[in-house]
Amino acid sequence: MVEDARPLAEVIAEGLRDQGMAVDVAHDGLDAAAKLDVNAYDVVVLDRDLPGIHGDTLCQMITERDGRVMVLMLTAADSPGDRVSGLTLGADDYLAKPFHFPELILRIRALARRRPAARSRTLSTAGIELDPMRRTASRDGHQLDLSIKEFAVLEALLNASPAFLSTENLLEQVWDEHADPFTNTVTVTISRLRRKLGAPPVIATTPGVGYRIIDPAVPPD
Repeated sequence: MVEDARPLAEVIAEGLRDQGMAVDVAHDGLDAAAKLDVNAYDVVVLDRDLPGIHGDTLCQMITERDGRVMVLMLTAADSPGDRVSGLTLGADDYLAKPFHFPELILRIRALARRRPAARSRTLSTAGIELDPMRRTASRDGHQLDLSIKEFAVLEALLNASPAFLSTENLLEQVWDEHADPFTNTVTVTISRLRRKLGAPPVIATTPGVGYRIIDPAVPPD
């Protein structure tokens, strides 16, 4: 989230986090560019009139990257000409302020699905079916009642399967840059998720490595 109006940025970021999204916030173009250099994001929600590096310039910089992020311009500039110029710069979507928050959520999720590296819509393994768009998950046909964070952790593990995700990976993908690296929140969330997934267990833990999804029906290597 790149927005120089700090109160608005924090309100939007908290709203997105409440929907299970990991959100980093930058208040100027320079900070945003630095974050983009070190983090792999799915979507950037970008204001246009930014200090440091203007939003238009930042949008062009993102467009020129390999494996680039999807860009949603969120700005008070709402004339037809503004929309055309924003999309011409390479933005993937354009939403004018003031906006309806549920619409912002839907647009961000739609952009994440359209990202070239995005996975298929439904994630399936070990009897688990997870639909990121509908926010539904089941195991062996039985619907799972998951919290926002439990759902996000399961989605991250399914996306990574069969590879491991470390605690640090999960903090980065499911929480955000402000998450305490020494917290036990990942362990607690994994424990709750295991209970809800039931037996036989499908989340394996390797100390010092991390967590991964296993299929009990497939013999180990």
